[in-house]
Amino acid sequence: MGEAVRVDEIARHLKAGFEGAGDLEIIGVAPLESAGPSEIAFIGSRKAAAHADRSSAGCLLVTHEFPAGRTVIRVDDPRGGLASVIALLYPRPPLTPGAHPTAVIALDAEIATSAAIGAHAVIGAGVRIGERTSIGASCSIGAGARIGADCMLHPHVTIYEHVSIGDRAVLHSGCVLGADGFGFVRGPDGYRKFPQIGRVEIGADVEIGANSCIDRAALGVTRIGDGVKLDNLVHIGHNCSIGRHVVIAAQTGLSGGVVVEDYAVIGGQVGIGDKARIETGAVLGSGCGILTSKIVRKGQVVWGTPARPLKEHLEQLASLSRLPKLRKEIAELEKRLRDRETG
Repeated sequence: MGEAVRVDEIARHLKAGFEGAGDLEIIGVAPLESAGPSEIAFIGSRKAAAHADRSSAGCLLVTHEFPAGRTVIRVDDPRGGLASVIALLYPRPPLTPGAHPTAVIALDAEIATSAAIGAHAVIGAGVRIGERTSIGASCSIGAGARIGADCMLHPHVTIYEHVSIGDRAVLHSGCVLGADGFGFVRGPDGYRKFPQIGRVEIGADVEIGANSCIDRAALGVTRIGDGVKLDNLVHIGHNCSIGRHVVIAAQTGLSGGVVVEDYAVIGGQVGIGDKARIETGAVLGSGCGILTSKIVRKGQVVWGTPARPLKEHLEQLASLSRLPKLRKEIAELEKRLRDRETG
């Protein structure tokens, strides 16, 4: 249950206009079809708008074209507006500064007085933790790591040594930053490990999902830009460079040295080979495969394995769907030819 907030207060928070019962108290957010009289929902499509009259929601977030007649708040982007409303109704729990008695903290660690360190957390030598940052229970922060202000590390996050994390990062349980990259040299007696002595640098406003891994560089830096959002179970290999505001869905893996430029969108279960480059604004459809050293051009939408432009991929799928009919037709032609030859 969220905090009670009046409709007119929500409108002011969104810097938007409202119509209807401005004094109505909203205590929660719900889907359009199940929202009640004290909840707010949003209209995000024409289909949803067609069913709006069936909704019992006390208030709706709508576009400027939505017809009048009920309590609404008009915004340019109802879905985006709802994200701000959720933050208003369900604020982050207040931080209680200080360290839990069971936390193990190196003597030379520099921790802001407004930060909070959870139970059984381990903070290594020379670590720096910024203002209002929360370190969850059983997190492990390696020597020399740097964590900015207003970050949230959920329980059981592992940060290896000398990893740098910008302000307002959110790291979910089980994610691992700075483990060795997969680097081996083949010799006469088998594989020998190539020492991984590089670093990991995470920008500001980054969110990393549960059980995701970002490997340190063999030499140099594995870099994640500002505003990047990684889903659960994403793997970023050594020496990758991810630009600003890139989004990557679950179960996607990037091999070493991959470059992803700003605002690229990568779907789930995508595999990207060594040293491939994904240019600005490109879109990689779910399940596609990018071959080693392949370049996906700026703004291009690709699908399939090996990945190819979406139009070409759809044409090939259409051709494949016609194969059974073609096989049947060819079999009939062959039979006719045989019948003719036998008289």
